[in-house]
Amino acid sequence: MANEEIKVIAQNKKARHDYFIEQTLEAGIVLSGTEVKSIRQGKVNLKDSYALIEGGEIILKGMHISPYDQGNINNKDPLRDRKLLLHKSEINRLIGYTLQKGMALVPLRLYFKRGMVKVELGIAKGKKLFDKRDDIAQRDAKREIDRKLKEQYK
Repeated sequence: MANEEIKVIAQNKKARHDYFIEQTLEAGIVLSGTEVKSIRQGKVNLKDSYALIEGGEIILKGMHISPYDQGNINNKDPLRDRKLLLHKSEINRLIGYTLQKGMALVPLRLYFKRGMVKVELGIAKGKKLFDKRDDIAQRDAKREIDRKLKEQYK
């Protein structure tokens, strides 16, 4: 099981820019057949999506799955809410995290694992503007150092 094949479909790069990711966990997702076919074609966007706890269930909101081209009346609303599949103990733990001030549940990536669509959910804390600037400055400095080292060893 250690070398399971994971095929990443979509990533939420904006989430890593806007939040500090404290912890991650894997969740299943309830989808219709045409949605899975559309996801296999890569027609999914996680950019503005987030997860909420409603009535003891985790609901994913704002994830856009484009309608399947060959689908007919079976196509669902592209922005509909989708239920995430987690154990009760995991949901209770997430409730505890989200009650803390500034914590949110954000989907980080969508992938296939053993033929099933999975969502990597992150327990995240929002970044302030100066934190984002810090990250950009560090990334630029690292890029500059790598560039200089590459020139030096040419």
